[in-house]
Amino acid sequence: MMRMRIPPRLSAIGGIAALVCTLLVGGPVTVAASAATATATATAAAAAPAVGDVCYSALPSQAHDTLDLIEAGGPYPYEQDGTVFQNREQLLPDRTTGYYHEYTVVTPGSPDRGARRIVAGDAAQEDYYTADHYASFDLVDYGC
Repeated sequence: MMRMRIPPRLSAIGGIAALVCTLLVGGPVTVAASAATATATATAAAAAPAVGDVCYSALPSQAHDTLDLIEAGGPYPYEQDGTVFQNREQLLPDRTTGYYHEYTVVTPGSPDRGARRIVAGDAAQEDYYTADHYASFDLVDYGC
């Protein structure tokens, strides 16, 4: 007997039902409920902030240096460090103006500040790392 492994992306009931029907019937079967679920999921994903996560230990050493400076209250290498981050990209959770502050993560060999930053929220250990100048963010996980 041959066993099939169902890919994790098809773990929703509608996805499994469509897969089983396709395999047993030999052709595509339209499932209205799964289409509605997929649409609702896509809409919710588009509205939610796009933040990943990164282990503290996986950050570059310069990010550790920046986080240490934030904890100590400075001094910072750039005058822009500690300024309010506006969250114009709307990738981070929506908060009031002044909640987030940005800090430079030194990029070796860069003639300027580079693209790497830590954006710190007011909550304890709510630090986000971006290596691509705010195109994406990862919440720093201090537990791994």
